[in-house]
Amino acid sequence: MHGHPPPAPDDAAAHNSGAVGRLGSILSIWAHPDDETYIAGGLMATARDRGQRVVCATATAGERGTSDPDTWPPARLGRIRRWEATAALAVLGVSEHHVLGLPDGGLADHRAQGVAWVEQLLRDVAPDTILTFGSDGATFHPDHVAVHHWVTDAWERLGRPSRLLYAAATSEHLSGFGEAYEQVGVYMTDQRPMGVASDDLALHLQLDGPLLDRKLTALRAIATQTSDLLDVVGLDAYTAQIAEEAFIEAGAEQASSRTSNGVEITAGQDVR
Repeated sequence: MHGHPPPAPDDAAAHNSGAVGRLGSILSIWAHPDDETYIAGGLMATARDRGQRVVCATATAGERGTSDPDTWPPARLGRIRRWEATAALAVLGVSEHHVLGLPDGGLADHRAQGVAWVEQLLRDVAPDTILTFGSDGATFHPDHVAVHHWVTDAWERLGRPSRLLYAAATSEHLSGFGEAYEQVGVYMTDQRPMGVASDDLALHLQLDGPLLDRKLTALRAIATQTSDLLDVVGLDAYTAQIAEEAFIEAGAEQASSRTSNGVEITAGQDVR
């Protein structure tokens, strides 16, 4: 991080707690069960430990998230992923979880319903801070990108009532783990994120000690999505990869985010 040494564990915990405390009540909006734990598990656990309200909302049950649909037909996988999400969120201390139940893999076809859903969540929860995907959807998954647009549209329509933070990957993180992501096929298109400079982040958490163990435990509860990856990359590499959580302010994000192959995704663009 621009030449600065990483903070000591106690300093990191104090930094994380103070930074998360300033977020107030949180509405965490994602596409599939497990997105929230991968991207913001440490953040949400820290907020709950501080007594902050955290509401998690998921657009699908993730019923098509498998390469083996014979073993995991959609009805079975969707049911199990709901249970897994409940278990993971319990580890993180989050008890408020809403699942819209739209088709996994088809969110781009449900924009009006998705935006209306997010608008209603914003009215009902009235959060101080919203967490969701950036315009690259983290992995360029069409469902992730769709949720980014839903949240941004609803936020704009309601007059930007809350602080909105987009998930981001730092340049340093991508430099360290990009090759591993390629090996396990994380990205859904030929596009690749450029990464964000650490100094440009609105929130940057480095997880360590019990908080990192807690996030790892939550992710291991989502066994249909994490067990194979853990077997491939190994526990140490996996733990190192999940130790960073980073977000950029919505108002600070450029009107268009350029990716490494020169393709642009504009903030208001409907990606289908």
